[in-house]
Amino acid sequence: MGNLIKVLTRDIDHNAAHFFLDFENAQPTESEKEIYNQVNVVLKDAEGILEDLQSYRGAGHEIREAIQHPTDEKLQEKAWGAVVPLVGKLKKFYEFSQRLEAGLRGLLGALTSTPYSPTQHLEREQALAKQFAEILHFTLRFDELKMTNPAIQNDFSYYRRTLSRMRINNVPAEGENEVNNELANRMSLFYAEATPMLKTLSDATTKFVSENKNLPIENTTDCLSTMASVCRVMLETPEYRSRFTNEETVSFCLRVMVGVIILYDHVHPVGAFAKTSKIDMKGCIKVLKDQPPNSVEGLLNALRYTTKHLNDETTSKQIKSMLQ
Repeated sequence: MGNLIKVLTRDIDHNAAHFFLDFENAQPTESEKEIYNQVNVVLKDAEGILEDLQSYRGAGHEIREAIQHPTDEKLQEKAWGAVVPLVGKLKKFYEFSQRLEAGLRGLLGALTSTPYSPTQHLEREQALAKQFAEILHFTLRFDELKMTNPAIQNDFSYYRRTLSRMRINNVPAEGENEVNNELANRMSLFYAEATPMLKTLSDATTKFVSENKNLPIENTTDCLSTMASVCRVMLETPEYRSRFTNEETVSFCLRVMVGVIILYDHVHPVGAFAKTSKIDMKGCIKVLKDQPPNSVEGLLNALRYTTKHLNDETTSKQIKSMLQ
C-alpha cells in the first residue's frame, strides 16, 4: 500500500491535500522511534483495558441487598467485598487515562512542531499519525462502553458513601489505601462525564495549545482537520476504501474521523461547525449516515452531545438538521 500515498489534491477543503494514510501497516522511521516507543508502551495495554471494561458487570445485586437490609452485617460485608475489587478496576481505567493523555501530548508535540506543516508531518511521520488515530479509536470505544454501563457510577458512589460512613464510625476499611480521598475525588469527576476519555483528550489538547504559546494554534487545528479530511476521503471514495485489507479499518476510520472533529471543535476558537471551519462537516456527517445505521449511532451521538459549538448560531441549519 505504500507508507503514505497522496491520492487526492482536488481544490476542495481550503486547498487541503488528501492522502491515503496507511492505518494498517505504517512502521516508524528512525526519527519517529523515540516517541513511537513511548506511546507504544501505553497502547499495548489498551485492548486489555477495553476487555476489562466490556466484562465489567458491577455489584448492583449486592449493593441493593445491603441497602435494603442496613442492619444485616453479613450483607454489608458481602457488598463491600464485591465493590472493593471493582473499584480497583475503575482506578486502573482512570490511571490509564492519565497515561493516554501523556501519550497524546507527546504525539501532538511531534506532529505540530516547526518547520514542517501538519500535512508534511502526516506524510513524513505516518506511524505517529497511526498512533494518534489508535488513541482516538480507543477513546471512542471506551466511552461507548462506559455510556452503556450505569453500574460504574453506582458502584463508585456506593464505595464512597460506605467509606465515608466507615470513617465516621472509625471502622478500618480494607482497600482504602487503594483509593485515597484525593484520588477518589478525581475519579468521581472523571466518571461523572458522559464521555470521560474524550473529555481527558479534549482537555489535554486545549492545555497543549495554551502551554505552547510559541506554536501557532493552526499547527494543532490543521493537523486535526487534515486527519478528518483524510479519513472522510478514504471512506467516501470506493477506490481507496477497497484498499483496506481488514474489514475493521472502516469502523477505525469512522471513529478517528469523529474523534478529530470533536478535538478540533474544542480547540479551535470558532469550532468545527462554522463556515470558516477547515472540516467539511456536511461531508463527514454524510459519510456517517451512509453506513449501516446501528453501527454509527454512537458516533453520531458523540457529535451531537460531546462537541462544543454544534448549537452555536454560526452553525448552519442544514448541519443541525442532519444531526437531529
